[in-house]
Amino acid sequence: MSSTTRPAPAGLYAEPPPRPLETAISGVSWAAVIGGALTAAAVALILLTLGAGFGLASLSPWAGAGAKVTTFSIVGGVWLIVTQWLASGVGGYLTGRLRTKWAGLHTHEVFFRDTANGFLMWALATVAGVVLLASAASSVVSGTASLVGNVAAGAAAGAGQGAMQSADRPATNAPNPTAYFVDSLFRADRPNTNASDADIKAESGRILLNGLHNGEVPTADRAHLAHLVAARTGLPQADAEKRVDDVLAQAKEAELKVRQAAEAARKAGAYASIFAALSMLIGAFIACAAAALGGQQRDEYS
Repeated sequence: MSSTTRPAPAGLYAEPPPRPLETAISGVSWAAVIGGALTAAAVALILLTLGAGFGLASLSPWAGAGAKVTTFSIVGGVWLIVTQWLASGVGGYLTGRLRTKWAGLHTHEVFFRDTANGFLMWALATVAGVVLLASAASSVVSGTASLVGNVAAGAAAGAGQGAMQSADRPATNAPNPTAYFVDSLFRADRPNTNASDADIKAESGRILLNGLHNGEVPTADRAHLAHLVAARTGLPQADAEKRVDDVLAQAKEAELKVRQAAEAARKAGAYASIFAALSMLIGAFIACAAAALGGQQRDEYS
């Protein structure tokens, strides 16, 4: 007796349809990212304009008045951090609240996507701000270059006309790095009383410049300057030497002030760079955190 196997009813053991491995919905809500970036850029522009007004109000062209350069740079850096904090927070929160709700995702994945959208918002706002500043700076530079070109063309025309009028007269204003050594080579024990005031002042200026460049005026140069002053002014030798010492002290003091101003500008630039980098890092973190918070509240309230 043979047994026969009946076929299974159709559809009883049918295989389920294959589940899609990928979703068609992107993890980036570009509409929310762009909207948050525009908001962050607008808030940053308002705060930066307000900070620039406060900064200009604290400065003064008069000596001893207004804020110092170092203080101004530190306060400006703190204000830059506050600006990045507020602008990135507002833009990131809007990015999280305005995104499309992701259904069927794990909580950690939703948190990661919100954080990534906030970071993209901050990056887009930062790049857009840099591009706008670069375009504005290029416009200013091109306008300045055009103005300088026109001035240079006029100066060249005037110089050409002057050269045609005095072609046989050599140029005396051209810088000569060996002029000081030439003066030392042909220097006499006593100054030439027949020399013109222009020649004597030019030689004295070269001595002063060489001394300031090397940090000290040699004794021979001091004595020669004293002889020149005594010969041209009629002062006694002792008074002429005292005048030379006083002038050298004033020149050193002026050079010291210039170096101090340059050092203050260097420190201000260093502080500005450090605060700018720190503010951008803080802005990126705040944007990510605010976007995660906004996305969490959107999921709860929707």
